[in-house]
Amino acid sequence: MRTETVKSDVTVVGGGLAGMNAAIAAARLGLKVALVQNRPVLGGNSSSEVRVWVCGATGHGVNRYARETGIMGELFIENQYRNPEGNPYLWDLTLLEAVKAESNISLFLNTDVREVEAEGEAEDRTIRSVIGWMMGSERLITFESEAFIDCTGDGLVGFLAGADFRLGREARHEFNEEWAPEVPDNITLGSTLLFYTQDTGKPVRYVAPSFAKDITTTSIPIRRVIRSGDSGCHYWWIEWGGELDTVDENERIRDELSSVIYGIWDYIKNSGHFDAENMTLEWVGSIPGKREYRRFVGDTILTQNDILAQREFEDRIGFGGWSIDLHPPQGMYAEESGSKHLHADGIYHIPFSSLYSKNVRNLLFAGRNISASHVAFGTTRVMATCAIMGEAAGTGAAISVIKGVTPREVRKQYMHELQQVMLKQDASIIGLRNEDPLDLARKSEIHASSTMNGILLDRPVEAYKLSHDVGILFPVEGNIRGLKLLVSASIQSELTVELWTTGRAENYVPAECGQVNVIAVQAGEQQWIDVPVQEEQWSSIGAGNIFAIIRANEHLQLHISETPITGVITFERGIKPVVDSALEDHQPDQPVMEWSMKQLVRRHFCFAVETSAYAASKVTDGYVRPFAGPHSWVSEPMTAGRTEWVEARLPDAASVSEIHFTFNDDVNEDLINLHHHETPFLVIPELVKAYNVELLIDGAWQVMFRVKDNHRRKNVHRLEKPALTDAVRIVIHETNGGERAELVEMRIY
Repeated sequence: MRTETVKSDVTVVGGGLAGMNAAIAAARLGLKVALVQNRPVLGGNSSSEVRVWVCGATGHGVNRYARETGIMGELFIENQYRNPEGNPYLWDLTLLEAVKAESNISLFLNTDVREVEAEGEAEDRTIRSVIGWMMGSERLITFESEAFIDCTGDGLVGFLAGADFRLGREARHEFNEEWAPEVPDNITLGSTLLFYTQDTGKPVRYVAPSFAKDITTTSIPIRRVIRSGDSGCHYWWIEWGGELDTVDENERIRDELSSVIYGIWDYIKNSGHFDAENMTLEWVGSIPGKREYRRFVGDTILTQNDILAQREFEDRIGFGGWSIDLHPPQGMYAEESGSKHLHADGIYHIPFSSLYSKNVRNLLFAGRNISASHVAFGTTRVMATCAIMGEAAGTGAAISVIKGVTPREVRKQYMHELQQVMLKQDASIIGLRNEDPLDLARKSEIHASSTMNGILLDRPVEAYKLSHDVGILFPVEGNIRGLKLLVSASIQSELTVELWTTGRAENYVPAECGQVNVIAVQAGEQQWIDVPVQEEQWSSIGAGNIFAIIRANEHLQLHISETPITGVITFERGIKPVVDSALEDHQPDQPVMEWSMKQLVRRHFCFAVETSAYAASKVTDGYVRPFAGPHSWVSEPMTAGRTEWVEARLPDAASVSEIHFTFNDDVNEDLINLHHHETPFLVIPELVKAYNVELLIDGAWQVMFRVKDNHRRKNVHRLEKPALTDAVRIVIHETNGGERAELVEMRIY
């Protein structure tokens, strides 16, 4: 047996999306990282071994402008480009390549950590090393680091180190959580196995194994949705084990889930109730996808009330948006719906103090084991949210090592620096702006070749009967001017338009009504109707979004344009949910569910309004995500052969060595790693495809970089030698399909 010691700055145990993001974040800050994974592939529950969709704050298109950026965003965009069909094996490759691209990461696959060396009293412990066994290689490896990050999901490293943790459901009175039980217990969410099917084009027989469960003797055929064409995560409800210890009873849980899968397939193939003659099983999982086990205790325990109130933690490092999604303890055998959901009015914030141990000085964690109550965990557990917490934990670990302090001291002394480092990396923090004193662009005068000064959607492709209320969200700065709607009327009638504010800057639902207009409309086709605006009512709004509600009227039609506009979203009210209520029970009167954008993604009603929300100055206003507006420069339409540009005139000539550009990748577009849905494009159309980077040197513009076929959101250009310059310019030649050039941020160092 070979024994060895690996010394690094940070050791990350667990190679799911949380662990991967943690390792990459720390490595990009110059630290040596050991990434230890007990499986042969990366990705955890999202990998080809388990095949769970990577869900996050978008909630499958429920939340607006909520797709993750930073490292998780890079993975989404790269997978979109390489793997639009959602092949699980190509997703594995996307993840592996992302890790291998970082020279500071040493990757140890098939390495199971089973021992932890820690010292100190129970309330003040320090991890010295963790020991892992590399299966198949018979190598016993000791990993020594200054900081350790537990991304194992089950929380084995923290448990062995003596970190305080919780297991099961807290009592309602402890945190005053409405969805918590009256009495605490050890119940958790259960585990799931998935399966894939394939149409072979010819008849295929199926003989069930002896251990296949006869599901007709259970409540499954009555209480759950079974269809012959579904596979993969459509069967997330094949869940069991919540009333057991999901670690200690893992094998028993797997056997039960396996017996049900083969029984369901026997029911589909041989009951005669389904058109499945040509269908066959393509793949059946063998590793239960666990949802819940230990949750460590940090300085902050995130609760249901924090989620619903969208509490703005001072130490926030990211956001979530998935519903509080809890499942019945009996799982697939439960009489009630397979899940119940409670939504906030928008995204919620996650604090750094939920990502480090209260009693182990050098332990951080990310993923489903963070410091949260069981109810709050119902939303933080989804993988894209786990990933952005991983990036924060990796960044926090790196700063703790560089500064020689604990994660708790990072929070107390260096929290602003941690947040600014994350923003520089394009991480997912809402409401914080770039305040980097070294960024020369912040002090520069910004000019652009052109700017979109108003929204005009005047190319209708389809009439839309106003049979129910609809909404249009659009950005404004100051007064609302020139608001018009394109309307057709079968008879003389009235158009009712209400103008609402959205409340919080990160929310996109109507919160407070500021004005109601009832406008007479004559019979006729495609009339531009002026919507009167009481300017004194809106003069103090500043930058923000307006939610215009157009009330139902069977005699009226709006008109749909297929030209997407950054910052504009169209909604329908009261649309029946696609998912059967036997599977998902969404609580009533939740605004983000009441107003749905799912059927009108990248399609808008024809309307017009003047706005200065797209000015060139937006590229240095500090925000890299929508927040009370889109925060992006947008040009006039790019005609054939015409280029657009943005330049930063420095206050004084300066030596420049590094230039950052963040492009618009439409974070309202819901992307996913596997097979839930596909977009009609490989690259987000608004992303800039071809551009030059130029410096003004000795009075003349010199091209320093030429970029073609870009499909990434964030690009960093480093000069071989610093150059003395008076100005920096990006000249945009082509987008990936968008009509206009767009730029979210420019940084200069």
